[in-house]
Amino acid sequence: MTDTRIDDIDILISGGGLAGLIAACAFGAQGFSVLCVDPAPPVTEEDAAGADLRSTAFLMPSVALFERIGLWERLAPHATALQVMRIVDAGGATATPRLTRDFDAAEIGDQPFGWNLPNWLMRRELMARTQALPSVRVIHGTGTATVLPRSEGAVVTLTDGRRLRARLLIGADGRDSAVRGALGIGTRTWRYGQRALAFAVTHEQPHHNVSTEVHRSGGPFTLVPLPDRDGQPGSAVVWMDDAAAIDALLALPAPGFEAALNDRSAGVLGHLRQATPLTAWPIVSQIADRFAGPRTALIAEAAHVLPPIGAQGLNMSLADLSALLELSRADPGSADSLARYNRTRRPDAYARILAIDALNRASQAQLRPLRDLRAAALGGLYGIAPVRRMMMRAGLGLS
Repeated sequence: MTDTRIDDIDILISGGGLAGLIAACAFGAQGFSVLCVDPAPPVTEEDAAGADLRSTAFLMPSVALFERIGLWERLAPHATALQVMRIVDAGGATATPRLTRDFDAAEIGDQPFGWNLPNWLMRRELMARTQALPSVRVIHGTGTATVLPRSEGAVVTLTDGRRLRARLLIGADGRDSAVRGALGIGTRTWRYGQRALAFAVTHEQPHHNVSTEVHRSGGPFTLVPLPDRDGQPGSAVVWMDDAAAIDALLALPAPGFEAALNDRSAGVLGHLRQATPLTAWPIVSQIADRFAGPRTALIAEAAHVLPPIGAQGLNMSLADLSALLELSRADPGSADSLARYNRTRRPDAYARILAIDALNRASQAQLRPLRDLRAAALGGLYGIAPVRRMMMRAGLGLS
């Protein structure tokens, strides 16, 4: 006999990545009953198969959210401050810096821009936090099969056959979101023909809490501060380039890759040595046509995807979550709250995608005249102090 029971729950989160787990912690800290489901197993060790070897720079608005929901005390001991965002143009005839501009957080306040954390470590701490919250359950090996949105709640069938009715269903299930598909919400996508590599390195010179973005052609090469590794200064690398160039790098033997790595870094931190395996993924920008449906909200990559430039990706996701939390105080998933969520979050995300799209296309420039124009534009904007400070505040999501 088929089990037709439907269990009621306040918040059902489809997707147990970083955004989904943070959402579970946030709503659980507010006392809501929360279930987070994900078909993939959790990987919480750096050297385990399938570990996410990327890192995330959490800007100060995201850190403020972590403080409100009781996460920051777990994360702070592992975080590295980002005091300066340095942009280096190495687009001349040789791969050496010809223009360097520093954006210092001290110009706009007494706090750093944010803090950098390895993604695998974030997942470990988030899992520990969910286990400490009595109203939160996280189930791996189970996903979302069907969604039937109703005014009184979203009726969801999980892949293990269970059925639940959620006051609010949160789609945090990635760029190919099953929740978004179930609601019939389309997307707009921009493609760049790029891929990105992520890994950690050690280097000769200390980073002094400076995140450095080196521009030449094909895409930016970014070094983001991490804690020391085996007594050596360490940083996370995000290396964007045309897909064929990334494929060629992946095919190199270790000595050849190290030579290419040091050529592309323009020597900004001295000699670099690869410290972890490589993670590669395709670069696109994407935005959902709507961020909400009946009793359902999309967050993170289910709502928007963008290149890893300017630490915008997961910080935009946490801006989604902050807005949902505020709008869910009375009735999570009410029609009015979700209409407001879509009305406020989608325009902001779209504007940021367009800005990052423009920066990425400029960073891809192959021809020297275009690279010279890029350097001139950077130097000109940086030299106008009010514009420089406005750019820094806008990047943080501040008014």
